[in-house]
Amino acid sequence: MESAEKGKAAMIAGIEEDARREEERIIAEAENQAAEKRKYGQKKVEALLDDARQKAAQEVAALRRKAVSSAEREIRRCLLQARDALMQDIMDKVEKKLSAMVETPPYRPVLVAWIAEAAIGLDAEAAHVNASQTERALIDDTMLREAAERVRAQRGKGITLTISDAPPLESQGVLLTTANGRIAFNNQVKTRISRKRREIQTLIYDAVFAASQEEQS
Repeated sequence: MESAEKGKAAMIAGIEEDARREEERIIAEAENQAAEKRKYGQKKVEALLDDARQKAAQEVAALRRKAVSSAEREIRRCLLQARDALMQDIMDKVEKKLSAMVETPPYRPVLVAWIAEAAIGLDAEAAHVNASQTERALIDDTMLREAAERVRAQRGKGITLTISDAPPLESQGVLLTTANGRIAFNNQVKTRISRKRREIQTLIYDAVFAASQEEQS
């Protein structure tokens, strides 16, 4: 009877030991799984953070490029406005200076040169010369002959120049037309400035803006 009880107790102890070991194994496995999940979760969090940092860096770079591009456009716009304002100011001063010269001795050779230039551009055998009322008072036969001689010297053939019977021009400068009135060469101040506008813009840019940029660099 006693040996049976001992055998029973040993069997129960063995079962309890197996149960304890199985419990320890299950707990250890659960802990390992939990650790793996925590490790995976941490990696996932880090991956999400890295992705967020990368996207943020890309967005910041894009915003920086956009801001720089916008600033450059604004600078170019301001430079163009400044250049145009300076250009207009210079043109206004040129017109005022030329207008003030009309009744002075130095203006006579200027008028001769403009008439000759227009005659060469017209390239006709004869032409009528018109100008503003103040300038027409300065144009005489001697001036017309001087202009015609200059034309002959430059193109190798002469031209007959006469004062136009049309009403005087409203603005400064000269206008030459062929005898039949079908072809004209406008050499008025505003037209001359318009023809030279690109050249004048280049000179202004080189003299003012290019030099300013070189100083800044």
